[in-house]
Amino acid sequence: MAATLPRPVEAEHGRLAHQTEPPPLNNGDRLSRAEFERRYAARPDIRKAELIEGSVYVPSPVRFFDHGAPHTILAWWAQSYAAGMTAVWAAVDATVRLDNDNVVQPDVLLRIEPLSGGGSVVTADGFLDGPPELIVEVAASSAAYDMHQKRHVYQRSGVREYVAAQVYEKALAWFVLREGVYEPLAADDRGILRSEVFPGLWLKPDALWQRDLAGMLAVLQEGLATPERHAFAARLAGSTTVGEAP
Repeated sequence: MAATLPRPVEAEHGRLAHQTEPPPLNNGDRLSRAEFERRYAARPDIRKAELIEGSVYVPSPVRFFDHGAPHTILAWWAQSYAAGMTAVWAAVDATVRLDNDNVVQPDVLLRIEPLSGGGSVVTADGFLDGPPELIVEVAASSAAYDMHQKRHVYQRSGVREYVAAQVYEKALAWFVLREGVYEPLAADDRGILRSEVFPGLWLKPDALWQRDLAGMLAVLQEGLATPERHAFAARLAGSTTVGEAP
């Protein structure tokens, strides 16, 4: 009987290293949340990937006018509202764990700290768990998955307001969660949309599409000066004494 030769140590180590290396993260993969996060963490070259209803979405490269510019303007608008507000945070591209099938990176979000009644918490590993109060997505058009799959996920997960800016149509849909269902927020007679969750968060879509930052700021400042916004800020300030650690 022939003797069995020992397996070379180098070959064994190479095999084990190959086995423990995560498979690639590909658009359309069907993964659990844990496996999605494992593969995503192993791909620092991928700046944005999402898990929507168990399927992986890796967006295409970002075009300047189709996404980059409106994304920046809406982030500035949200941060301008959050500035100076106790317990309110704005963020861009922050990973949010909604459930075991949905891990998203909204273009922009606004959230309230949990001690002040917010629905999301910052986990020990630095991600958000649970729905932020408002999410903004920049979509190429009304046919994009932001207007369909993601809208249904946000509705089911309890995101209280969802704003979808549709670049091709130059349209902006603002949904408010009422009794578990998204309903469109109606503009006032001046064409201004006013948040129901964040008093004083006002937006005039026409100014956004015209890249009229001065006009956007004027409308927002008008909202920030309202008694409703001041009452909201005072209520938040009185609801918590210790904010979340950055």
